[in-house]
Amino acid sequence: MEVFTRVVELGSFTRAGLALQMPKARVTTVIQALEAHLGVRLLIRTTRRISLTDEGALFHQRALAMLGQMRELEGALHDPSGAPSGRLRVDVPAAMGRQVIAPALADFFRRYPEIVLELGSSDRPVDPLAEGYDCVVRAGEVHDERLVARPLGRLPIVTCAAPAYLDAHGTPRTLDDLAQHCVVNFYSPRDGHLFPFDFHRGGDHHPLRGTHRVACNDVDTAIAAAVAGLGLVQAPCSRVVVDHLAHGRLVQVLADWSAGSLPLTLLHARLRHPAAKLRAFSDWLVALFQREFDGLPTPLDGQQPSPWLAMLDRPPPR
Repeated sequence: MEVFTRVVELGSFTRAGLALQMPKARVTTVIQALEAHLGVRLLIRTTRRISLTDEGALFHQRALAMLGQMRELEGALHDPSGAPSGRLRVDVPAAMGRQVIAPALADFFRRYPEIVLELGSSDRPVDPLAEGYDCVVRAGEVHDERLVARPLGRLPIVTCAAPAYLDAHGTPRTLDDLAQHCVVNFYSPRDGHLFPFDFHRGGDHHPLRGTHRVACNDVDTAIAAAVAGLGLVQAPCSRVVVDHLAHGRLVQVLADWSAGSLPLTLLHARLRHPAAKLRAFSDWLVALFQREFDGLPTPLDGQQPSPWLAMLDRPPPR
């Protein structure tokens, strides 16, 4: 079941073999033996892709659930006095993986040398239950009763631009001034929907659509475009943005208006006895993000949702 779910997840016998440290031929043999044992075909292989049969889709769903139950059982039987150990599968937003988590992992492994971490970094919707992840970090509000949610903090959204752009076009002082400016816009990678800039102050709420020369569906690309002088941008005040602001590559504008904030949450299945490795990683990650958010500015209206939430993934509905 483990081999089968990895083949489905990675879409390749070769990649599954690399992830499991198995020869591709062994992966093929395991899948063929599984299909022979069940008496049905699970996978359809072509030269370009792998897809599931109807029976394969059903088996995949049940296999993930059973593997999750096995991990829970292992956690319940594990000696509480022993060191956390074993393979831990985690998925996080790409920017957070690069900027926050990966640079701190040496500390994690010093504390827990027996844990082997498989860290996925993506911005696509990931359901930890359906895809066999022990836990995931997600941006946006989370409402899924199947999952335990541990808040990690909230990133304020800031409106900023490069000094060269402001020198050429002027600094906006009011929201009305934005009509004369170019912006770096964001669009949904799912449906291409373009999201407006968003401003809050007290009870006032003003979504505004600006004129753009470039629109992006990736935060790092949008920030790079703003640094290059292509217009105003609204972006989460991450470590990269803080560094650009501190060194003058970006300048905050319209600071008397809030653009909302972006919550980050750690999610995992509801388990009676979470495995020691999951508890260790969860506690470490919460402490890591607490230190990360301690140094960030507080938004004017920190609980206002950001339009970013609409383009970021959420766990699928029940």
